[in-house]
Amino acid sequence: MQTVEFNKPQVIKYLAYTFGIAYIIQIAVAMLYRNGGGAIGQMIMSAMMFVPLICVKLSGGRAEGMVWKRLQIRRNYKTILLAWFLPAILTAIGAAMYFLVFPGHLDLTGAYLADNGGQAVLDQLAAQGISYRTYILSSILACVTYAPLINSVFAFGEEVGWRGFLYPQLKSKYGHKKGWLLGGIIWGAWHWPLIWLIGYEYGFGYLGFPVTGMLIFCVFTVGMGILSDWLYERSGNIWMPAIFHGAINAAATVPMAVCSVLSGNTRLLGPAPVGLIAGLPMLAFAALLLARSKD
Repeated sequence: MQTVEFNKPQVIKYLAYTFGIAYIIQIAVAMLYRNGGGAIGQMIMSAMMFVPLICVKLSGGRAEGMVWKRLQIRRNYKTILLAWFLPAILTAIGAAMYFLVFPGHLDLTGAYLADNGGQAVLDQLAAQGISYRTYILSSILACVTYAPLINSVFAFGEEVGWRGFLYPQLKSKYGHKKGWLLGGIIWGAWHWPLIWLIGYEYGFGYLGFPVTGMLIFCVFTVGMGILSDWLYERSGNIWMPAIFHGAINAAATVPMAVCSVLSGNTRLLGPAPVGLIAGLPMLAFAALLLARSKD
């Protein structure tokens, strides 16, 4: 991939725009959640993933690596396979580790779905002739078939901003290791209002709320950011981290659907890969890449 020259004014503009716009959106989403508009809030959160892409343009920046290039399947098939299937593998290993530590949290009754969506969710599945276990199996199948591609359309917006623009700038200025670490922290901090205002990823009531959740989420985004940027560097194609990002979003929902209703500190540990225990496989992979980086 082409080496970029660090452009401080563009980076400052990009961060100001993307944080300012996203934080306003997240506050609005929180207000919707508190007034019964959770469904609309989720749609807005999905649309928010395009804010980094828009802010690259607003800041006068340019995403490197021929953003709009086709997948080039023949050339990138190994990277595509990694991006598509690695998230499901790492998530499954991490969830297994979590349930080994907390075996009592494994629940196949649908209690988590009922708690988050109401009993109506299970009733709707039953009305369609879909049992809870069939729903889980279909979700797993989706994770390794079509969901990574569908989710990548939304993830593309973030990846253009983070991996396409910001990460090359940070690596140019600080080197690979520091650039990866700083980029991951920035990416995690971009989500902080949601963690505080609607309990995004970890819920409410845990020790040190919301600061511990914010910090642990940054650990996750550092690890995920390293793997995403590694896939981008392997291919020079922004669709690789977009597929990886989409696959992570798809896979992360499955462990939660087979877990008992959690409260307090347990969400900080798993079973989704944003937790410290369940996220260990991804963090170990990222640490290996970080250690192998020369600068």
